[in-house]
Amino acid sequence: MSIASRIEALRQRYGRDLVILGHHYQADEIIDHVDIVGDSLELARRIPEIEARNIVFCGVYFMAESASLLARPGQRVFLPDHSADCAMARMARAEDVEKVLEKLTASGRRVLPLAYVNSSLAVKAVVGRFGGAVCTSSNARVMLEWAFRQADTVLFLPDRNLGRNTAGQLGIPAEQQVEIDAAGLTLDSEAAAQARLLLWPGCCPIHERLMKPEMVREFHRHFPGCRVLVHPECSPEVVALCDGSGSTAYLIKEAEKAAAEGRENALCIGTEFHLVRRLMERHADRINIIPLAQASCSDMEKVDAPRLLATLEQLESGAGAVTVDEALKAPARDSLMRMLENCR
Repeated sequence: MSIASRIEALRQRYGRDLVILGHHYQADEIIDHVDIVGDSLELARRIPEIEARNIVFCGVYFMAESASLLARPGQRVFLPDHSADCAMARMARAEDVEKVLEKLTASGRRVLPLAYVNSSLAVKAVVGRFGGAVCTSSNARVMLEWAFRQADTVLFLPDRNLGRNTAGQLGIPAEQQVEIDAAGLTLDSEAAAQARLLLWPGCCPIHERLMKPEMVREFHRHFPGCRVLVHPECSPEVVALCDGSGSTAYLIKEAEKAAAEGRENALCIGTEFHLVRRLMERHADRINIIPLAQASCSDMEKVDAPRLLATLEQLESGAGAVTVDEALKAPARDSLMRMLENCR
């Protein structure tokens, strides 16, 4: 039997006792076997309704951590490769975030942290203890508005690009946005005192380093009148040149809409290549979808069909289950629940 056939046989064997989740950035060899596919927000929303004892999460580690946090008692969450991490999440260490927040709040000023879901569970726990919340690219605007209603200043982490792009949507002037230093520890007290938005110096290497303004200009030169849509993890300079930016769900919906309407000959999409290629193939007979850059996430690619098969073969033993530090559970869950409650 092929690997795909063996995976399907195990899915049939476990039946309702198994649910496989997959992020949109996973390769087709994984997506072919998932029960639920979505972006970070959609997958987080679906966890509480799952009744299966075994949840296999095909994505990166911080996603599996969140799933484990939201799972019911007795449920087990598995990640096929625990080394599938996130470069952006590694740019913010919990101990550094805590030191910055302690320093900012020492004067009595109300500072609220808002953490992008691309962060470790330990960071989410720090954010939860300081009364903050988590956000995704789908609801960053809603959650940033919520955060500003709670505090004088918001510390947005770890993605400076999503923070700046969302602040731009809210009309927050650039001079009221301050990026803290590269180590995340030294703050210019005068600048920080004036800032409404403090930005952690993190980014997604795929979206920031591999998608450049000249690529957008080049597409517009070759395809005049056609749109370029990108993920808001791209730099503000790239976003400013584009015709739209939004979450993974937004990009998928825009591609579907453009294909259905048939008014455009081409559409350029700037995000992780596995998703863009899937959209290219799905709509090939109706619109020419072009990737802004053929950039794929090496961490997402670590979860492949052989590792998924190995995880399913070892479900009974519990090998590969994601465990969460008990001391972190309550505050980390608080940060996630504040997002879910405000974005129902």
